Amino acid sequence: MNSLVKRERGTFADLVDWLETEFPAIPAFRPFAGLQMMRVEDFQDGDQYVMRAELPGIDPDKDVELEVQDGVLTIKAERREERKDPHRSEFRYGSFSRSVTLPAGADETGVTASYRDGILEIRVPLKEEQKTEPRRITIAKG
Repeated sequence: MNSLVKRERGTFADLVDWLETEFPAIPAFRPFAGLQMMRVEDFQDGDQYVMRAELPGIDPDKDVELEVQDGVLTIKAERREERKDPHRSEFRYGSFSRSVTLPAGADETGVTASYRDGILEIRVPLKEEQKTEPRRITIAKG
């Protein structure tokens, strides 16, 4: 027979939550805020760079913004709090973002994104790198 064991969060977890809520602008109280809220994985799939981000409970049409500029891909998202009973909540709410440097040869104009089952998947085409031969440069005297 299986039984459900109620696990209390403890005072420290409550203190961290309180600090993050009451002092969101002070980085010392939010050392891992963005990292804890948006976990990502990336890999190369043939001629595409793929980045996947966990964003459960997010409406991608309203709550997610993607930007790519100068070789950096940025995901910004917001999870809004919907409290009915303040008894207990271990969910994380608020705005968060994650930026990654794209690999060499990334085609910023061909970026696509899709959202399914709480996972945001971004695909970036990779151009074949142009290999050039070394060229000797003469040095002017004088």
